[in-house]
Amino acid sequence: MTEPIRLLLADDQALVRGALAALLGLELDLEVVAEVERGDEVVAAALRHRPDVALLDIEMPGLDGIAVAERLAEEAPATRSLIVTTFGRPGYLRRALDAGAAGFVVKDTPAAELADAVRRVHAGMRVVDPALATESLIEGTNPLSSREKEVLFQALSGAPVVDIARTLSLSAGTVRNYLSTATAKAQAQSSMQAAVIARDRGWL
Repeated sequence: MTEPIRLLLADDQALVRGALAALLGLELDLEVVAEVERGDEVVAAALRHRPDVALLDIEMPGLDGIAVAERLAEEAPATRSLIVTTFGRPGYLRRALDAGAAGFVVKDTPAAELADAVRRVHAGMRVVDPALATESLIEGTNPLSSREKEVLFQALSGAPVVDIARTLSLSAGTVRNYLSTATAKAQAQSSMQAAVIARDRGWL
């Protein structure tokens, strides 16, 4: 008999982890071997339990799922990453695939389709939610530079320019320039609106 596909589940919500484990555990060829609630616990668990596929939420404490996918690709390459998230944003999809994730699906995916996605990822294929893939193509690539992303991320909290400048070790004038170009790229009316748009599109 073929060995079951070994799974690691990473989600900070215990109910979601439990539901995923119960649904996937009904499949004879799938076996959940580890569950963690923090992103910074995933790599250690992967090295210990040797899962074939890690199902990762995006928003987790410690380390987000996209950063986890990147670390797994570097430190535990035998474990392939499948992002399973509530946040179906085109920007997240592109960032996840760039980070080395093999798949990206949303949490309302039917159980049978999720199980099939796991099998396909394990088989070496790339699996992407079709509606999200279409939306991603329409929206195009993330237009922000790394510095613009850093500055907008700080702006999300409502921090004044001088505080952002101090945090990022930049001059206030440089921060204003980055905010101005990022606002134009987001086609926003203000830097705060640009930050919100960038967050909602998964650019940050």
